[in-house]
Formats: sequence, structure tokens, C-alpha cells
Amino acid sequence: MGVFRTRWTGRRFWLAAAYGVLCHTLFALAVGAMIVMMFFGLSESFGRVPQPWAWLANLALVLQFPLAHSFLLNGRGRRYLAWFAPEAHAKTLGTTVFAIIASVQLALLFLLWTPSGIIWWQAEGAVFWIVCAAYGASWLLLSWASVDAGAEVQSGALGWMSLAQGKRPVYPGMPTAGLFRVIRQPIYVSFALTLWTVPIWTPDQLLLAVVLTAYCLIAPRLKERRFAKRYGREFADYRARTPYILPGK
Repeated sequence: MGVFRTRWTGRRFWLAAAYGVLCHTLFALAVGAMIVMMFFGLSESFGRVPQPWAWLANLALVLQFPLAHSFLLNGRGRRYLAWFAPEAHAKTLGTTVFAIIASVQLALLFLLWTPSGIIWWQAEGAVFWIVCAAYGASWLLLSWASVDAGAEVQSGALGWMSLAQGKRPVYPGMPTAGLFRVIRQPIYVSFALTLWTVPIWTPDQLLLAVVLTAYCLIAPRLKERRFAKRYGREFADYRARTPYILPGK
């Protein structure tokens, strides 16, 4: 019995480690690709779809992220996450699997984009450094908001770390501290800011910014419906005292 338990525990640990390495490697790749490709206004990437089909391919790439991301967050979509983990550990690895899928989606979006080759505007001189500072600040704000929301959940670490320790995932409560004291949706706001503070503007970047900004306006409404069901009065009180996306509004 002791030998069997030791073997099972060892397998569980290495399974958790494998999911952890995969999750954080893909996460770093996706975020890195997003930061770099948007810095150049999507004027550089690896997609090579011929025109006019390139625009259709690019539109499909940008739409697949918000559509699948939102679907996997609802009750029906969460069941599909279990397909990507051993049945016995599917619930535990839920956040890790979700982060893996989201990272793959973002990596596909930014690495397979086919640039139009058109550059409308490129910051130069002092303006370049001002815009770069704003771009960097937007990413720092997004990182801050993600930590306030629960870094282990946002990064996917909660799932594989819980499995490695042989315990159920303990999700953080409703975020109300840090940036969440100022507005209810700091992650979506800061994510939108990263889309509009780039130093190079192309039709590619405009398409991306418009579609994903629309997502940043719509998705929080769906999120707040889930929060209202989950937290009830606690969320109602928080919503009553905290602005939605603009401080003081």
C-alpha cells in the first residue's frame, strides 16, 4: 500500500510539473509575442497568407480569442476544459488548462498574423519615448491588476500547484483590493490601454485594437453577471460603491 501511494504521489507530482512547465512556457511566449508584435503595430509577424485572403485570415485570428475565451469561462464551456487533462485531475487543473488554451490563442493571433505592409504613422524623437513610456506603463498596470485579481489564477499556477500538493484548489475571494478599489474592471481597462499606446500605427493594429477593445467593453458585463450569482450581496455592495471602468464615474 505504501509503495503504491508513493508511486501515485510521484506520478501526480510529475504530471503537475509537466502542466506547470507547459503552462508558463506558453504564457511567456504569448505575452512576449503580444508585447513585441504590438510594439511594431503588427507590421512584423510570421503569417504569409496572400491578399485579399490575408484580411479574412487576420479577422479570424483576432475573433477566435474573445469568442473562445468567453465561451470557456461560462458553465457550458468549462466542461470542455476537462478534455485537456486526465479525468481524475481535470477539476484541479482547470485554471492551468484555461491558461494554456488562452496562451495558445494569443500566440496564434500574434505569430500567425499576416502584415498588410502599410504603416500610417510612426512615432519619432521625443514623441517616440513618450509613447513607449505609456506603452510600458499600460503593461505594468495590467500586471498590477492581474496580481490584485489573484496571480495564481491569472497565470494558471493555481491548478498545477494544487495538484502537486495533493489538495483542492483554493480560489481567492472576489477582488476588491488594490486597483479594484478604484474601478471594478482594471484588467480589461489596462488591457485596452496596451492596444492604443503603441508607437507604430497600421491598419492591422487598428483592426486589432477595435475588436479587442469592443471585447473589453462587453466581456466585463458577462463577468459581472457571474459575480452577481456567485457572490450575491457582497458583489452588489461592491458594485454600488465602486465605479465600473472610469474612476469617479
